[in-house]
Amino acid sequence: MARAGVRAAVLVALLAAAVGVVLVVDLPDADTVRAWLAGTGPVGLLVVTLGVAAALVAPVPRTAVSLLLGAVLGFWTGLVVAVVGGTLGGLAAFGLSRALGRDAVTRLAGRRLAAVDRALAGRSLGAVVLARLSPLSYTLVSYAAGVTGVRLRPYAVGTALGIVPGSALHVAAGASAGRLLGWVTSPGGLLVEGAVLLLAVAGGVAWWRRGRSRSAPGP
Repeated sequence: MARAGVRAAVLVALLAAAVGVVLVVDLPDADTVRAWLAGTGPVGLLVVTLGVAAALVAPVPRTAVSLLLGAVLGFWTGLVVAVVGGTLGGLAAFGLSRALGRDAVTRLAGRRLAAVDRALAGRSLGAVVLARLSPLSYTLVSYAAGVTGVRLRPYAVGTALGIVPGSALHVAAGASAGRLLGWVTSPGGLLVEGAVLLLAVAGGVAWWRRGRSRSAPGP
């Protein structure tokens, strides 16, 4: 029990430090990143991808990161970096939470956590995809998944799949910085984005209910 408490305290300290860094350090502007990448080639892209992953372990808004990637790298390269970096960041946060937080949460909310684990059994992939499509904080979902019984493989696949639509939208906005970015933030653009998001969430909920009805015992 003491070890679980120590690990949980370490996780809280790491999160507090990450929040402090986010509050103090601003994201670089597009011109700064573009100038740095000009002389680094593929190594620079690797560093940027790892930087995206590190930023998403902390509570940095993924939308802001994707917009910056689009402005700097263009659509296709920016999308690849956003998805790969986002998946790596999600995996890192998941691993930290699983290693340092699950034991403590299990001791504090054993029965409730067990109920969550049972609800996720066999439906982890769909649940992760739905969570990634939802407006929930990317970092919050990553750490919350780590303290549940979600297995690593469906979590990784669900994260990679679930962040593609949002990443594509925001990277495209950054790549088109100007007219398209103005449209995305306009009432019409927000209406379209909201409609797409609602359709995605409704589809996920329908899928979830269908899975529950199939797994429910018969009379």
